[in-house]
Amino acid sequence: MSNQIILIIMGIIVAAIVVIGIAYYIMSKKMQKSEYKKIQKLQQGTKSGKFSPEVMYQKLYLVYRKIPFIKRYILKLRRRLEILNIDDEYATRRDSAKIITKALVILLPLVIITIVLTKSNFLLMFILLMFELFMIDILIEGSVDKKDDSLLLQQIDFFSEIRHAYHEFNMVEEAIYQVSLDDEKEVSRQGEKIYEILISDDPETELEKYYDVAPNNFLKEFAGLSYLTKEFGDRKIDGGSLYLKNIDNIAQEMQIEILKRDKLNYVFRSLSFISIAPVMLLEPLKSWAVTNFSFVKDWYYGKSGMIVQILILIITFLSYILIRKLKDNGSVNMNTKNTQNPWQEKIYKNKFFKKIINLFLPKDGTREYKKVKDLLKDSASPLKMEWVYINRICIAIITFVASIFVFMYLHSVAIDYVYTQPSSDYNLIGSSAKDEKKAMEITEQDNEFLDMFRGKIDTTEKDIEKAVKRSKYYRDAIPEEITKATERIYGKLQVVNSEYLKWFEILLAFVFMIIGYMSQVWILKFQVKMRQLEMEDEVMQFQTIILMLMRIERINVEMILEWLERYSNIFRSQITRCVNNYEAGAWEALEVLKNEISYMPLIRIVESMQAAVEKIPIKDAFDELDSEREYYREKRKESNERLISKKGMIGKAIGFAPMVCLFVGYLIVPLVFIGLTSMSSTMGSMTSSSF
Repeated sequence: MSNQIILIIMGIIVAAIVVIGIAYYIMSKKMQKSEYKKIQKLQQGTKSGKFSPEVMYQKLYLVYRKIPFIKRYILKLRRRLEILNIDDEYATRRDSAKIITKALVILLPLVIITIVLTKSNFLLMFILLMFELFMIDILIEGSVDKKDDSLLLQQIDFFSEIRHAYHEFNMVEEAIYQVSLDDEKEVSRQGEKIYEILISDDPETELEKYYDVAPNNFLKEFAGLSYLTKEFGDRKIDGGSLYLKNIDNIAQEMQIEILKRDKLNYVFRSLSFISIAPVMLLEPLKSWAVTNFSFVKDWYYGKSGMIVQILILIITFLSYILIRKLKDNGSVNMNTKNTQNPWQEKIYKNKFFKKIINLFLPKDGTREYKKVKDLLKDSASPLKMEWVYINRICIAIITFVASIFVFMYLHSVAIDYVYTQPSSDYNLIGSSAKDEKKAMEITEQDNEFLDMFRGKIDTTEKDIEKAVKRSKYYRDAIPEEITKATERIYGKLQVVNSEYLKWFEILLAFVFMIIGYMSQVWILKFQVKMRQLEMEDEVMQFQTIILMLMRIERINVEMILEWLERYSNIFRSQITRCVNNYEAGAWEALEVLKNEISYMPLIRIVESMQAAVEKIPIKDAFDELDSEREYYREKRKESNERLISKKGMIGKAIGFAPMVCLFVGYLIVPLVFIGLTSMSSTMGSMTSSSF
């Protein structure tokens, strides 16, 4: 570089510094004259010289939103958290960033260590990284569930304080306002929202909006009862306030729910980890078996061992998904997916893809269409019909492509094994390091012949024998050595030349594609079965709601149905149809509802509603619920015990399935089968040598 060029560069740098200095001077002058100076003075009294984790999490949230992979997780996480932190963007961002940061602090070191330790084994690296992603997913879900459980516990104290405040002010909205002044608790934000609804110009509309975002049914019930009490007034029942009695009922329901969640968490606490633990144990078990029993080395490093590994990975993945579906206790709102414009909707808007997808979609009015529609309703899935079929098509394509790649990889593994493994016969006694080295030298020699004849399918043993005789390795060899080498190389060549994608493997890929296409439907059916387990619990919740509403002035059957629809899950579609048809004929709509359901306790509730429509007052129609309140409460506790027991049994069967497959299919069976085969061949060779 000449001196002239250096001077030009220095001149440009000096000019840039001068321009920046002038710009800074002009901007500082303008700031002194503007509102900026006033803002600085206001900030001086509020700025803290100490490190603030709150500010750090707010900044980290903005950073995470810009990182592609993490952005998906943080948006999914905040959709759940913003339900808990209602109208509090600051808390939602803080909690989202805090949970993601905690997950990354654990994940990043694990990923780095995994990549460093397994850089020579890509399969092991993939297995470990998948395991770590599952673990982080469990951590994130557990963090949100923990916050939701904490909110439920806070509600117990919140309702207790409401009782005292109501005695003092004798006004629903004032009692809620006073108790909600504590900004430290998450439940206070919910109380503030309910207070704003009660004092708004259109509380009914605002209440309906709140029902869509309330974290749990108990806050919905509290908000609805508070509105009804404010509108229609309170009543004295057995010398006490009906409003406070209803709050007691909600509190008792919450206590039952808290106990149920605690027991479910206890039962499933380790099942998620147990279901994915086999992924971590695959390679250690393989190393242990090969080190201690050398006769199984061919199996573990060959195609058969790889097939079993892949099957265990698939079983582990399915078990993990089913355990997650089974554990779902309805905390927060589980349907937090973006149902407005997900990737499925974007695909369906494309004209080309829409034509293809419509070929698979069942026609409206057909039996298949009704079947899938009912399945979506019964499983409470937020997916549309089109999205389900987009998922099914995508899963089918991915399964087919992945199957082809797996088959090609298995062929590659078999060929690689022939080229890299020592050429020696292993038996129960094993081999020494010297024998291992000699066997490896033979393998390297054989590889030259394999490269010479690879791909030539018409190669005969005589062709190989000629090449062996001409080679430098067997110039002075005796005929027996040449014959043995020829047979060994020919056997290897047969394996290498036969390892290519075959027609039946493509057929198998199509079979797997069909299984992948059906998997979405099977998962929905599994969700339906799990929801049916909670049928009794939902009907008992209906009974509690009716108990709270039956003594309120001006309550009618239509309002009760609207409340049941709002809190229903399993029977939502049937109750919704009844509400929609109610104005056309109350008794007839209830009769249709009764015919659509088969669960007897709910049928009895519907029959009581029919009596309340035509013959007797509501409180008389449901009089037995009031008189047997304690019995129903104890029955619900016992029902929850049965539910937890059933879920626990199913969960253990699913959760331990990968572990059983690992030890039985990947360790015990190979050791026993190959060990017995090797022993019999060794005994046979010893017998023949003795003669």
